[in-house]
Formats: sequence, C-alpha cells, structure tokens
Amino acid sequence: MYIYPDDLKAAPMLFLWRLKDLAVIGIGALISVFALAQTGFTLPVAVTLAYAFLAIRFDDTSILDFIRCAVRYFFIEQQEYRWKLSE
Repeated sequence: MYIYPDDLKAAPMLFLWRLKDLAVIGIGALISVFALAQTGFTLPVAVTLAYAFLAIRFDDTSILDFIRCAVRYFFIEQQEYRWKLSE
C-alpha cells in the first residue's frame, strides 16, 4: 500500500520504509541472492537484512538516522568547547 505524504513535502513511504530505502533494500536483496546462489557467501544477506531493520521508520525517524547523527556528532564534526571564567 502506497501512502502519499500529508503535506506534500515529506518523502513518500511504502509500508514502514521510504521508497529510496526500499530501492536500496531491493537492489541489496538481488545482489545478496546472487552472491548466495553462486558462492554461498552469506554476508551480503546479513548486511541487507540489517539495513532493512535499521531503516524502518516510526514517526519519521529511524535507527539509521540516529546512528548517522551520532557518528557525525562524535567522529566527523569538530566539537569546540570554550572554558571561560565569568567576570
């Protein structure tokens, strides 16, 4: 079931995922199935399932968004702290 966004500015969703996430999950699933059938390598299946789980959206937030923000805050962006005595 396709759910059109209420305010026409939000990303369109299908079930619990954004359409972009469903495209990534679908392509990952195809690559995973081919890798599993040809080589028996199960790591792509695990990565695809983990991404599908982390991309589930509730109230327009997902675990993947939280992880991205946390990585950006702790590792990528420079944090600057100024200690100053108040006079």
